Amino acid sequence: MDSAQFNNQILTLSDKLFRFGKSILRNENDALDALQDLNLKLWEKRQYLDEVENVPAFIMRAMRNLCLDMLRKNHGDEELKADLEYVELNPHQQTEQKDTVSRIKMLIDGLPEMQRSIIRMRDVEGMELSEIAYILSLTENAVCVNLSRARQKIREKILNEHKRVEETVWIR
Repeated sequence: MDSAQFNNQILTLSDKLFRFGKSILRNENDALDALQDLNLKLWEKRQYLDEVENVPAFIMRAMRNLCLDMLRKNHGDEELKADLEYVELNPHQQTEQKDTVSRIKMLIDGLPEMQRSIIRMRDVEGMELSEIAYILSLTENAVCVNLSRARQKIREKILNEHKRVEETVWIR
């Protein structure tokens, strides 16, 4: 693989890899470090990348493994911030939306590692089930089951919180 092919196949995935790394590491600087390390390792092993069947999935798996290794070493606890802003929304709606996004991120963070990774890859990154299965070394059926369970847990937690709020308001 020459530098032009490397740029076209590998570096075009940088934004996706960064977001994926940030979702795992929960730290922007660590995600940038992981991305840089991964790109360096891939560049050094570029002659072997031609043998890989699904390069994007292989690279996502490599990024996941690198981030998990970093977590094992560092045990970082920094949370992602809700940076969503829409011009057409009023300040109250913006605050409510940020709170909702923040709450959903917290609920995702509370999931077991496998479910957390799968829901982020599928619902945040928009990856196909086959890619996720390859990255995590699972069957597509196992990915579907874990994704369904993760969504169900989040749904139940949101409904339970909503019921508690309604009960509190109703009691007053």
